[in-house]
Amino acid sequence: MERRHFTHFNIAGFTYYDGPIALSELKIGSRLQLVFEPENKYDPKAVTIFFNSYKLGYVPRNENSAISKLLEMGYNIFDTRIQRLDTTTAPEEQVGVIVYLVNANGVHK
Repeated sequence: MERRHFTHFNIAGFTYYDGPIALSELKIGSRLQLVFEPENKYDPKAVTIFFNSYKLGYVPRNENSAISKLLEMGYNIFDTRIQRLDTTTAPEEQVGVIVYLVNANGVHK
């Protein structure tokens, strides 16, 4: 699968959801799922990040505009992975995520 770097960030709200519970299962390279959450009362462009059934948190507000538009329109063209794990830092900085765009042959609708 051909892919290209799109963005990277720390997971927003990691300590408020299932992040601390899932932390021992996370590994660099673990695949994550992005889910558009338009009914979010705090941010209509909210994009939730899941690892299996664990809700880890959100794509940060300053990074979610393009991702939410594409997901809203049914384009799941992202390969999202854990890029960095560091349990010695502040909780909101412990997990770094990288988002790649996959080519048209890799689109999952």
